[in-house]
Amino acid sequence: MKKRKKKALLVLVIILTTTLAIIYFLSKKENLNLDHISLDNWKETPASTFRNDQMRFERVRDAYEAKEIYIKKLLTSKGFNSFDYKLFLRVFKQEEILEVWIKKNSSDYQLLTTYDFCKNSGQLGPKRMEGDYQIPEGFYHISHFNPKSNFLLSLKVNYPNDSDKMLSDPINPGSNIYVHGGCQTTGCIPLTNDKIQELYLLAVEAKEEGRNIPIHIFPTKNFEGILDKNSEHFSFWENLKEGFDFFEENKRLLYIDIESDGKYKIRVRN
Repeated sequence: MKKRKKKALLVLVIILTTTLAIIYFLSKKENLNLDHISLDNWKETPASTFRNDQMRFERVRDAYEAKEIYIKKLLTSKGFNSFDYKLFLRVFKQEEILEVWIKKNSSDYQLLTTYDFCKNSGQLGPKRMEGDYQIPEGFYHISHFNPKSNFLLSLKVNYPNDSDKMLSDPINPGSNIYVHGGCQTTGCIPLTNDKIQELYLLAVEAKEEGRNIPIHIFPTKNFEGILDKNSEHFSFWENLKEGFDFFEENKRLLYIDIESDGKYKIRVRN
């Protein structure tokens, strides 16, 4: 009997130790994969006025202290040797992911990293009124950086845009849609505190005077799976698919205008 108990205890210890090791490895694997990356060729660039302003806030300074080396190594692994890049974000609601794309001035965009939602909200389809718990769908940009967010740090999406204002509830279309830390949502995109520190730092470094950071929010990557002519969102999703398809093929952004009926008018950049 004693031998059986000892054996069972040993098995339990082995299982527990293995489980903890796996959890530790999974939580650290990105950083471990970048341990070999050297920053010897990294070029420090003068801090922008915007970064200097953001660094007045403790949470932003904490993010830099925790994540700056990791982000530099991540950028270096993609062929970048400074914080000189343009940033583009893509969100897919069904897949529950946010993609981070970067490019140099004259190059095409390349995927830098992908963040998982910590929690989702609502269903596939656009946001049309306050309190519908929907994450918006459409072509947006980051309109505000909040270093004092209730969810550590947050990046505001410019919902409602001009299309939403035409197609959504005319009195109360909703507002205050953010990509933020934590794991709560009633229509925002939470990434956890750990990951919002990384994304916020990337966004601060990419922010330029007079230039917005685009963020496109799609229902899914698999448009063919949802494009049912009987769906109330069919024409809207067909419209979004034009922008999705062009970027998928070309890794370049389009000019997005809004027509008088709220439809996105998509034009190729020269």
